[in-house]
Amino acid sequence: MPAITIQHETVRLANLSNEEFLKLHARPGRIGLSGGLTFIDKAICRAERHLDANERWGLWSHAFLFQGARHDGHHWVIESDLQVHRKHIQLGVQENRVSKYYDEKLYTNLAVLDFGLSEEQIAALLSEGLELVATRAQYSLRELMGTLIALRRQELRGRNNVLARECSMYCSAFVQHLFKKMGLELAPGVDGKNTTPEDISRSPVPHVTYLLQREAPHSRLDALKRRAKARVRLLKKRGRIS
Repeated sequence: MPAITIQHETVRLANLSNEEFLKLHARPGRIGLSGGLTFIDKAICRAERHLDANERWGLWSHAFLFQGARHDGHHWVIESDLQVHRKHIQLGVQENRVSKYYDEKLYTNLAVLDFGLSEEQIAALLSEGLELVATRAQYSLRELMGTLIALRRQELRGRNNVLARECSMYCSAFVQHLFKKMGLELAPGVDGKNTTPEDISRSPVPHVTYLLQREAPHSRLDALKRRAKARVRLLKKRGRIS
């Protein structure tokens, strides 16, 4: 079956739960993006401000690949992530049920990216993803730090991650690796291990984005502007300025 020809399009949705949104749009081979309000989410979104001419924070802090429904009746994802459970830590490429992303307090923003892939392309993606699960590819905090360095020094973005290591990658680097292995470059000009979730969301490769956004991350500059405007309004009210 050939790939479906699609163009850039963003479909914004509202008044849906995370569960309803994902049940509508999660399909094998599509990319998932999430953003939240935890310290790590905010730190990543803040670092992504270097990708924006106006230094607006990024919206996305995590990327993953939808795998599809299995015999247990649940839809599963493949991702490189750090998860801490009671007496158990998962660090690296792993499989998880999509129900993980139903928690709207942790995952305030979600997106599903559809690149119109053929069945053969989807099979290649999932095959490579499962290979990295089987070989226990690690989540790389070290490479994440290397990416943060490259975000501050844009000339480094197209070069090898300065803190690269073998058999490891963080979330969006993992997704970029899968697509590049399949023959599709999601972020041209950016080294695979310097790829951020925001890079993937802005991919020039034609795709449809299904977007469920509840929170807009605010930068310190935005906060200062709001405070300044509030101060001016207060002074005007008191008659100190005209």
